[in-house]
Amino acid sequence: MAEPFDAASLVRGHITYLPVVPGRLEFAEAVRRAILAAQPQVIAVELPVSLEPAYREAIERLPRITVLLYPDDQNEEQAIYVPVEPGDPFVEAVRSGLDLAAEVMFVEPDLAPKPHLAAPYPDAYSLRSIGYEKYVEMYRLHPREYTGEERRHAAAIAWKLQGADPLARVVVVISLNLLELVLESMEVPQDAPEQERPRQDVQLLNPHPDCLAEILVEYPYLQHLYDEARLSGEGPIDRRRTQLEVMRHAEKTYEENTGDKLSHWQRRVLARYTRNLAAMNSELVASVFDLAVAARSIVDDNYGWEVWESANRYPAQSSESDLETVNLSGEEVWLNTRRIRLRRRLPNFKKRVRPSALKRRKKEAYPGEWAEQIHGTAICSYPPEDLVIENYGRFLKKKAKSILSEERERTYRFTTSLLDGIDLRETVRNWHEKKIYVKQQERIAGEVGSIVVIFDADRDERYRYLTTWLGEHQNESDMAFYSTNPFDQVVGPGIGRAEYGGFLMSLPPRRMFDVWSDPDYEFAETKAERLLLAGIDYSVERYTVYVAARPPRSIFRSVAARSGQQILYIPIGQLSPTQLKKIRVVHVLDGYDKREIAKGYIW
Repeated sequence: MAEPFDAASLVRGHITYLPVVPGRLEFAEAVRRAILAAQPQVIAVELPVSLEPAYREAIERLPRITVLLYPDDQNEEQAIYVPVEPGDPFVEAVRSGLDLAAEVMFVEPDLAPKPHLAAPYPDAYSLRSIGYEKYVEMYRLHPREYTGEERRHAAAIAWKLQGADPLARVVVVISLNLLELVLESMEVPQDAPEQERPRQDVQLLNPHPDCLAEILVEYPYLQHLYDEARLSGEGPIDRRRTQLEVMRHAEKTYEENTGDKLSHWQRRVLARYTRNLAAMNSELVASVFDLAVAARSIVDDNYGWEVWESANRYPAQSSESDLETVNLSGEEVWLNTRRIRLRRRLPNFKKRVRPSALKRRKKEAYPGEWAEQIHGTAICSYPPEDLVIENYGRFLKKKAKSILSEERERTYRFTTSLLDGIDLRETVRNWHEKKIYVKQQERIAGEVGSIVVIFDADRDERYRYLTTWLGEHQNESDMAFYSTNPFDQVVGPGIGRAEYGGFLMSLPPRRMFDVWSDPDYEFAETKAERLLLAGIDYSVERYTVYVAARPPRSIFRSVAARSGQQILYIPIGQLSPTQLKKIRVVHVLDGYDKREIAKGYIW
């Protein structure tokens, strides 16, 4: 059992031990603070003795990142890559030692094979809450069993430490999972280790800037900020704030490259999704891989790519170098890597093959020509878009009823009847019972009437175009919506292009008054609430579907109940972003005569 922790428990005579989690930036910060405070004459680091010349040369190149390459002793056809990165606590220990002109000792023996200590660590971000000392204390309260190879490895490290100057102040930077063995080995004199096999033919390589995010432990932009803070003497780097900065930078470049914007609901879902991914990996903060996965899943591949590229920024690195530049993959450096495939879909007009029979998009003869043909006497929709949005409305009605049906589904052990079928999920979950479970679905009374879809709650008053228009036949819904002003973006003679902020659809048609001037809805605080009130008011069926990033206030459920209705809420994050993007664009025609020519201008 580990001894109780106190401030002096890691100080043994003239030696102070600094246990660390390899590769984690929070421990690099802790090491630098401790070394600058202690001002030691000797700094011992758990790094291979035979790598010392190459390692020192790589550290002299910082902040440019270097990769050490040497043959694998156990497989002559393979090689081992070791990135030297500023956020690693061992690298920081050597850099700080050089800054203080202290003696730096490399104490890891060149034993073959080197034991692999596969001990998991708690997330290093917890140091910001509980502190370095408490982290080490809690880890030491749960010791693990060690193998004979690990004990031999620790004894060889202790032998090197026992040879240090006994009159000098010594700081030892060592892996936390090896600390107890080294402390135990230091209690008795150690003999010189046998079977040392120094590493030969160590090469220094310059990794290409594009591959840094794959081969480094901490993502490049985080280490760039750490290196800048180290030089300026600023405070510690907050990993969560840096991730927020990465996501915002990615959002900006995403908008510049695609013209699309992220909605408030997408940012909220991204925050929840990344939190859940981190929790699944027993971490407090999501990794850059998880950020890219969440960005692709919630938005699209283009945004996932921008997040990865934003995290991969490292201005100090260049493809031009005095060393050989290599473009490495994560599989070459790490074991058990995860993959994500991002398919960017950006317009490239120079490379696009244009069929000879394809007509070019029409352009104005002079600026303002199309705007001159807007008279404002009447407006109408574009029929092909009406079909798309009506079909999507039918899809939402089915989805809402299926969600309600699932909520009322009951599961029972199979006895005499299969009811509505076998519940495979529950049967597999309880497979050890050797029982079959069946499900019974309660029939839903009533249909869905109105549909309200809110893309953006419009806090910044961006959507100022408020319209109500009526269906033209029995299969076309009455519709009220708020959007950007379509005639601010004229794409054809009297044809404007806008983006929905939210809309309401209700059948049967030709019943809806102007929602935006109706005094019955004056107590609504937002445009979205006004649409929901109108949806409840005009629904002739029992249910009204409400799609938005947030559920409606509880008062609206009371309003619906007084009308004998019920609101079915669907989080917009559950719907396909690709499909939402297709229905969010609306074209407004300045008169029915524009329908004949609209096909040549709308894309």
